[in-house]
Amino acid sequence: MSEAVWILGINMTKFGKHADKDVVDLAAEATMAALADGGVSMRDIGMIAAGNLMGAAAGIGQQLQKQVGQTGIPVYNVSNACATGATALRTAVMAIKAGEVDMGLAVGVEKLAGAGLLAGGSAKADGNEWTPRGRYGAVAGVDGRIGTDTMPGTFAQVGMEYLHRYGKDDGATFELFASISEKNHSHSTLNPLAAYTKAMSLEQIMGDIMIAYPNTRPMCSANCDGAAAAVLVSDSKLKTLSADQQRRAVKVAASVLTTDPWEEACQVLPDVNTLTRNAARIAYEAAGIGPEDLDLVELHDCFATAELVHYDNLMLCEEGGAVEFFRSGATWRDGATPVNVSGGLQSKGHPIAATGIANVWEVCHHLRGEAGPRQIEGAKVGLAHVIGLGSACGVHILERSAAA
Repeated sequence: MSEAVWILGINMTKFGKHADKDVVDLAAEATMAALADGGVSMRDIGMIAAGNLMGAAAGIGQQLQKQVGQTGIPVYNVSNACATGATALRTAVMAIKAGEVDMGLAVGVEKLAGAGLLAGGSAKADGNEWTPRGRYGAVAGVDGRIGTDTMPGTFAQVGMEYLHRYGKDDGATFELFASISEKNHSHSTLNPLAAYTKAMSLEQIMGDIMIAYPNTRPMCSANCDGAAAAVLVSDSKLKTLSADQQRRAVKVAASVLTTDPWEEACQVLPDVNTLTRNAARIAYEAAGIGPEDLDLVELHDCFATAELVHYDNLMLCEEGGAVEFFRSGATWRDGATPVNVSGGLQSKGHPIAATGIANVWEVCHHLRGEAGPRQIEGAKVGLAHVIGLGSACGVHILERSAAA
């Protein structure tokens, strides 16, 4: 059986606008901070998994090496939609579990400030004149007619479909989703690395610009600049390090990546549910725990509507019970299962390739007892989740060191 893998060092830049830094600068900043956090240097690293979506063909891993230390080690450049960062982390985990290296580096970085709403490759002119083009050249444009690939619209449909399926539309749909966003913006006030750190009232959120009902602008993830990096180490190597390094190390109890399984289902609306539920089930089994054992969760709230359905997908509540689960207060910082204490993507920001590692960083921060005023007291186990349309889902379950 392969040995355990630990996160030795982890860090992230402040998310937001970094006009004076390019992707290499941001990746280098996060990398050097993660190395320092783990008490190691590039000389100790046996491989790099580097994630960058917008510049996927540029070889960000090799560019990063030129800035932080070129040691001839293998580099895996990763691109996997919004699961890019989680995929980089899993790549490093697999290299260590395979026994090829005893220490690896995972990095995710993106420059997205000013990018506007991401369209998922579908935002094309849809006028009265039909022009054959590409994969769907044999049919007329359908965006906005039978559905949409534009991200806010897609996830608006996902949330509304959930309420319809379980009969939960009680006339307070808009306020329900706005309340989820209110929670996350409130949580962000305690996170100095978040892109936005101001609380917003329910009235402010509901009164803002409507992007795709029921998601207004504050209920949408904030595309921004940022990077996050993690140093991972094998169990045997960790035992040779200092007592303080062992105390602060966080165990990767489960590292799971899934894609869409074949099923009889709607081929228009993307299914963000099945692959997430599969990933969660596999992760709980691998870690030997259940959702009731989680002390906090960082999930992929690309939109307020997405957060609601992922309560159910991650089995934080009974099937169909996401509305009642949220209204119980469980997901607030002082609730039974705090969700997105960082402020989530709606406040912390969403530099796509960095998000998967940044979610892990938030959980690690609490398990180490280093989260300051937003600390979840006594946190021992946490889950980090991301999903990218296409689709890919990454779930990591993390555990506090027994030496802590």
